[in-house]
Amino acid sequence: MKVTLCAVTVVVLALLAAPLAVQAQPVGKVWRIGVLMGTLGPESPRGTAFREGLRALGYVEGQNFAFEWRLSGGNAARFPDLAAELARLKVDVIVAVDNPAAVAAQHATSTIPIVMVLAMDPVRTGLVASLARPGGNITGLTVQGTDIQGKALQLLKDAVPTASRVAILWDATEPGRRIQVTEAEEAARALGLEVHLVGARSPDELESLFTAMARERVDAVLVHPSQLIGTHSARIAALAAQHRLPTMGPMPWWAEAGGLLSYGAPDLDLFQRAAYYVDKLLRGTKAAELPVEQPLKFALLINLQTAKTLGLTLPPLLLFQADKVIQ
Repeated sequence: MKVTLCAVTVVVLALLAAPLAVQAQPVGKVWRIGVLMGTLGPESPRGTAFREGLRALGYVEGQNFAFEWRLSGGNAARFPDLAAELARLKVDVIVAVDNPAAVAAQHATSTIPIVMVLAMDPVRTGLVASLARPGGNITGLTVQGTDIQGKALQLLKDAVPTASRVAILWDATEPGRRIQVTEAEEAARALGLEVHLVGARSPDELESLFTAMARERVDAVLVHPSQLIGTHSARIAALAAQHRLPTMGPMPWWAEAGGLLSYGAPDLDLFQRAAYYVDKLLRGTKAAELPVEQPLKFALLINLQTAKTLGLTLPPLLLFQADKVIQ
């Protein structure tokens, strides 16, 4: 299902002006777009979606723009150095993917405009002053929607009606993650679920964490996104299957990696939409005045093969709600 996004203030009409982007650019100008992200580079589905979004707005790589990709390799600790490098290069705009990258870019420059993508709770983490008026040099797209944690947990409970104890697998080392965990804890308790917090700090401890979850007789796992968890998603999904633990993840990539369920805004749509923000900033709109967008709709993916591996028979109504069923 194609995701629709809304801004806190209306920005949809601005799309109508998008094809004029190239006409507004200085003749002969070659923009430099810095991209700060984890392990997925220009040839990944996310990179392709972003490039397609730029192409639709009249940008031709090698003619009127050039990329500067900086990848952390899944190690968030590298972002400050990579962001500082982009700032020294004086790129025209920085696209920062996920909270650690956005925070690093914010610390590296107060003048280069920054487009955040997949940002979690950018107001409470200090990335922007408000969604309607960001106020600094950062704007873009947040994945924080109303009651998304509650909806994800309800879907997980629908898949495993007997579940009474749910683990939340999260990364305590990244900014903004604790806020998300608190929301999930509150939502879980409202559903009558007991919560077991599982903080991951390095890939070396993943196996022991799942062994501990099994020992604690956890019934299911809510997986929160991070550089660590995204980079090792296939391994984490395999460990969950090995310990017969149904999982709910944050975005389509989780179910595609082997998790049972995923619920969230499709990330490829967000990357394509990020091109709109880059275009607006390059044409002179101030980031401080460009509202941050929140997702209105989310996609539910179900990995039926994983369900079979876990010995789960999923309710027909849940299957009917799915935007995609992976056979």
